[in-house]
Amino acid sequence: MSPCLALVVALVAFDVRFAQAQTLTTALLRPVRDGFVSPQESPLRRTSEQTGDATSGTTGDAGNDAGLRDKDTPAPSRIGNIPTYGLPAASGASTSGYDSLNRTRKKPKFYPGQARPKPPPGPGSRAPAVLTGPVRLSVPPSETANKTPIPPAMAGTVAGQPPRKRLRIDDDPFGPVGDYGGGFLVKSAIELGGGYDTNPRRSAAAKGSPFYVVAPEFLAVSGWERHAVVADLRGSFAGYGNTFPPPADGTISSAPVDIDRPDFTGHIDGRLDVSHDTRLLGQMRLRVSTDNPGSPNIQAGLAKYPIFATLGGTVGVDQNFNRLQLSAGGTVDRTVYTDSKLTDGTSTGNDDRNFNQFGGVARVSYDLLPGVKPFAEIEGDSRVHDVKLDRSGFQRDSSGGYVKAGSSFEFSRLLTGEISVGFAARDYVDPRLDRLQGLLTSASLTWTATPLTTAKFYSTTSIDETTVPGVSGVLTHVYTVEADHDFRRWLTAIGKFTWGSLDYQGDGRRDRIYTISGDLVYKMTRNLWVKATLRRDWLDSNLPGNSTASTVAMLGLRVQN
Repeated sequence: MSPCLALVVALVAFDVRFAQAQTLTTALLRPVRDGFVSPQESPLRRTSEQTGDATSGTTGDAGNDAGLRDKDTPAPSRIGNIPTYGLPAASGASTSGYDSLNRTRKKPKFYPGQARPKPPPGPGSRAPAVLTGPVRLSVPPSETANKTPIPPAMAGTVAGQPPRKRLRIDDDPFGPVGDYGGGFLVKSAIELGGGYDTNPRRSAAAKGSPFYVVAPEFLAVSGWERHAVVADLRGSFAGYGNTFPPPADGTISSAPVDIDRPDFTGHIDGRLDVSHDTRLLGQMRLRVSTDNPGSPNIQAGLAKYPIFATLGGTVGVDQNFNRLQLSAGGTVDRTVYTDSKLTDGTSTGNDDRNFNQFGGVARVSYDLLPGVKPFAEIEGDSRVHDVKLDRSGFQRDSSGGYVKAGSSFEFSRLLTGEISVGFAARDYVDPRLDRLQGLLTSASLTWTATPLTTAKFYSTTSIDETTVPGVSGVLTHVYTVEADHDFRRWLTAIGKFTWGSLDYQGDGRRDRIYTISGDLVYKMTRNLWVKATLRRDWLDSNLPGNSTASTVAMLGLRVQN
């Protein structure tokens, strides 16, 4: 036996027990320098089940830790799980780059006036830089200017302070703020204006006069969690500097000597929430005015216009059945005229024009789509006059009503309002008075075309009383289109066009009215506005001698809170 072979046999026989105690571990195949030599010879080496720390479960060696698993925790089950292989599609595409699923990429957002990157001119050219978010071309001066220091609590820089809630953007920075009184938000205003009217009497023989207008306003809105009350009161008084005495030839004038006119419209609405789906509704209303200048209802030889007042109320209930809504109510109104003062110093009564109106109205609507709510409405009423026969010997008592259908809209706050079409009719006790009937249109729409431009459309239909002999009444249709544009937050232009018809059923008279006006509003502060108005009015009648025209120019001041 050679000396080398004898030496090997001697070493193996010398420590057979130590060689049999070796166990195969991951440390034997470590791909590092001396990875399988040093741990084998180290007396501190951990082997088999002695690997792992009692507290942390690691050995401190990344090679051993990779193969460790808690022996008390079972391996996750693969039953019912869909295996995944490799990387998901387009996992590295981010917000740009190739996407095998052809999903829509996020488009960059730009500030107004910011230059957009141009597309490459052709194949092979370098792609433009992609902007992943809003980027400003330059820092606004307001961000670098010297600002008044504010307390850390307001700036939100106090350590541990919860984030402050961001205030809502003020849609009308020059609108009235109002005052809180109890549970009500109260807003008030008054407008003072003056100007010149080329034909204030709306007569065929035009004669102008300067005038002034005082128009107060009051609005109170409750802020309760349940129930609601809203009071909206608006009035005006127009005074004229000139008077219009009777003609010197002794003829009777068709227009009053004093043409000063008051006007007031007010209503108080209330809602009582009985339950989540049941509400009781109520309204009180008051209307004070005079006959319109140029109306055939005006008596000849008047010293001033007689004033009428209409006081009324409505009580009803509103019930929801899921998306279906039913409403019903009763109405009572009382109209009273003052006596007419004549130019000769005498006066005549207007008791034949006083009447009471009793009626009821019902409405059904359904939430068809978000923002679309079609409805149908029906109304009936009866008018009873204080005097059975009027000054011309006609019985003016009547009964009538209307039926209409339409829908309300609210499309992303861009188009809001309501529009409807129907039919209205009224029958009179006197057989000499024909039935008054016609198409009924009602609309109130607001279209926010842009954040700076708003368009509005209004339409109203009414059946009005008259004193003209042989005429049943007046069927009135009025349509208005209005456009508002803000050149600046403090400078607004308003353009308005109105057209309508007055059908005096019984004598064949038919009037057409047209109005075009322009307003310029300069909002100095929240509390002070300056307003300039220029308006042109036309009345075109099919009866000769009744057509009129007038131009009105006015400059006013509005004080509000």
